[in-house]
Amino acid sequence: MICELSLSVTDIHKSYTDIAVLRGVSYRFEPSRCYALCGANGSGKSTLLRICALIEKADAGDVIYSTDDKILPHDINLKRTMTLLLPNVGVFNNTVYKNVAYGLMVRKKSRSEIDSITNEALDMVGLKEKTRQNALTLSTGETARMGIARALAITPGFLFLDEPTNGIDAKNYELIKDILLKIKSYLKTTILIATHDIKIKEQICDTVLVLHEGRIADEKV
Repeated sequence: MICELSLSVTDIHKSYTDIAVLRGVSYRFEPSRCYALCGANGSGKSTLLRICALIEKADAGDVIYSTDDKILPHDINLKRTMTLLLPNVGVFNNTVYKNVAYGLMVRKKSRSEIDSITNEALDMVGLKEKTRQNALTLSTGETARMGIARALAITPGFLFLDEPTNGIDAKNYELIKDILLKIKSYLKTTILIATHDIKIKEQICDTVLVLHEGRIADEKV
């Protein structure tokens, strides 16, 4: 079952070799909503995603996850309720099925649970017929869809996507757009998408946030 998470970031700062990327980002993300994070290249979108996903630490500021008004510790249990999908999906030299099932195996789910959840995730992204195919032989668009299936298999409370449609052919672009709409419509997952894609912003996201000069400069609902 998906855990409905709220996320508040407060006065987040991050610099690399004395170059300030984030200069006081503050925002509260409400559960079960879809957010677009926009801004020019180098504006800090990917950095903010990694900090929110607890993969990278901010130099200053707070990242607070809560559920039912209870603040959650940044432990392995919390980290396993979220996932970050990067543009270049990491692929194991194994079947599509085992790539998608990996997170469930790590979480020591039963064989029947793994089978049921993995097949459901593959069906949702239109890859059920490629279950036994080596994942390394998938096209770029199919690999992107497999990455989404792997993310969905762990039923994340928070899903972070970094440019999910970048470099994708037209057919897979439409498929990925439809998958994101399904996630938004049928799951309680909170979604934060770093994107330049106008269709994704306008057709899928509830709220559009714009990063400029290291801060959230605009919000459109």
